[in-house]
Amino acid sequence: MRLFGLIGYPLSHSFSKKYFSEKFVQEKLNDCRYENFPMQSPDELPLLIADHSELEGLNVTIPHKEKILSFLNKLDENASAIGAVNTIKIIREKDKTILKGYNTDAYGFYASLKPLVGKKVKNALIIGTGGASKAVSYVLKNMGISCLFVSRHPRSGDHISYEELCGPVLYNFPLVVNTSPVGMYPDEEMCPDIPYEFITEKHLLYDLIYNPLETVFLKKGKEMGARTINGLKMLHLQAEKAWEIWNS
Repeated sequence: MRLFGLIGYPLSHSFSKKYFSEKFVQEKLNDCRYENFPMQSPDELPLLIADHSELEGLNVTIPHKEKILSFLNKLDENASAIGAVNTIKIIREKDKTILKGYNTDAYGFYASLKPLVGKKVKNALIIGTGGASKAVSYVLKNMGISCLFVSRHPRSGDHISYEELCGPVLYNFPLVVNTSPVGMYPDEEMCPDIPYEFITEKHLLYDLIYNPLETVFLKKGKEMGARTINGLKMLHLQAEKAWEIWNS
């Protein structure tokens, strides 16, 4: 039996197990199984690999996308440039086990965003500074879109605080991407603390969260006339890219 799984903590928010389990049934992949492996610390990864000799691949979710790097043997070029991993391929060769990290979040974000933004979009606000934000900024910069991060603990340069986020800033940043977990199940009533009154029909709000399908962040944006997109399509795209990697 080929085994695949998800590591992170907590995992109650994740659709990955449902997605892959349904995929295996629909495609009659009877020799494949997908499991959740709640992991509070990436230190637990070597034991997980040792205990499951049939494990071939892992997805990585919060909060381990950056800290997991030190436990890997190799990194894909994109993952290395981004500095975060959400997919691990487990290669077993005789008495050696090689863990190679990839970032399929970047592919999923790009493929889902590209049809929605024209060449006029030059600036984007990124809410949050975790591992997902690194994949988002990597994609946006490659698309020629400059990024400004909104953070509770801003650094100098391309970071500002929530208190500094005002009307003139939002006016110049028509793309707003939430990469933080604020508003994710079970805290569905929460939303990033930004001045939504300055959102207009010229804005596109992208929330990487997919549970719930419409967060308060997206609802507030829609009320102001903005276009909105959740993270579900990105999830599907990055999952299929991970499956491609595990089978390559």
